[in-house]
Amino acid sequence: MSSNLLVLVACAAVAVVLVFGLANMMRGGNANLSQKLMRLRVLLQFVAILIIMGVVWWRSA
Repeated sequence: MSSNLLVLVACAAVAVVLVFGLANMMRGGNANLSQKLMRLRVLLQFVAILIIMGVVWWRSA
């Protein structure tokens, strides 16, 4: 898998979870679901940052 594609997938996953979480909050949905989605977003952001840092390291080596 190309490193560019890996970074794109990681960022897209963060964006999708963010949109679902915001949509749930805006329509007045289940607060527990919103909280879980926002926690998942933070976790995915962490993973995305690790992937980006790994790609930058890999390309500089």
